[in-house]
Amino acid sequence: MNKEFFEALDIIEKEKGIKKEVLLEKITKAMEVAVEKDLGIEGNVTVLIDAEKQKFAVYIVKTIVEDVEDPDTEISLDEARKLKSRSKLGGQIALPLKTKDFGYIAIGAAKNVIKQGIKEAEKAQLFEDMQNKTQEIVTGIVLRQNAKSQALVLQVGNNEFILPRDEQIPGEEFKPGDHVKVFVVDVVSGEKGPRIMLSRTHPGFVKRMFELEVPEIFDGTVEIKAISREAGARTKIAVCSKDENVDAIGACIGAKRARIDNIIAGIGGEKIDIVKYSEDPAEFISAALSPSTVSSVEILSDNPKSCKVCVPDEQLSLAIGNKGQNARLAARLTGYNIDIHPESGYFGE
Repeated sequence: MNKEFFEALDIIEKEKGIKKEVLLEKITKAMEVAVEKDLGIEGNVTVLIDAEKQKFAVYIVKTIVEDVEDPDTEISLDEARKLKSRSKLGGQIALPLKTKDFGYIAIGAAKNVIKQGIKEAEKAQLFEDMQNKTQEIVTGIVLRQNAKSQALVLQVGNNEFILPRDEQIPGEEFKPGDHVKVFVVDVVSGEKGPRIMLSRTHPGFVKRMFELEVPEIFDGTVEIKAISREAGARTKIAVCSKDENVDAIGACIGAKRARIDNIIAGIGGEKIDIVKYSEDPAEFISAALSPSTVSSVEILSDNPKSCKVCVPDEQLSLAIGNKGQNARLAARLTGYNIDIHPESGYFGE
């Protein structure tokens, strides 16, 4: 029985990717509960599983007393000394049980509880694996798309996850078999198992793409200070260099735009503005409104943060952007409420 049991554990570990230690912990607790239920006792059943020696044993732990009142949990000193000569009052002794001693009911219950233990181990393993990938990018294979919700079902490793429609970049289409990069926003433990939140629209997705594509960001020479994004349309990212000999924007773009083009391709052709971060709010705001030219920036308040920006009349539409997108992204990037005015003071149509 022991040999078959441990062979089964090895198979489960390989097929389901569950660590044997996690599996054994769940099964041990499950077996203890099953035996306790069958014997009608509580709290003094111990299951010991030694994976290295491939030994499996069940014990009832009894307290050594002078007068036995509860034979399920207590044993007399005389009886204890027959089993272990050095037994003392108040001590405990573990009495081994054979499989037949805890009956067919316990065996059946144990099988069911072991199945549940395996499920719990799977959930625990999944939670641990995905928690280690939080704020990282993983690659999934598209299995199918829900016709009603348009959510994608992705296979990541041996597990299936959902990428909701509102976490997909607008305009992107996928078909079964496609490889898709997704950002692990968070992993939350729940009663039904871990809840994995995946996204392609989260600003962290673009940030992580830059970290993976630009060595200077990965090694800390170039730092991403802020990022704002409207997925599928445009992203603004503010960077600075800790080395005066390294151009932060140039490093992100790469030779012949190789780096930035790879990132853009990975996010469905979304436009990206890379701007230079500055500790001077006026300089940072001016840079954030690129590609427009800014004539002046007047900081109106630090709490809440607000400013007035003047731009050449012919740059007004560019500064504001289509449906206010450029100004909106610049405001999120800098944290300032930006009031944009033409130099002439006349807005026209």
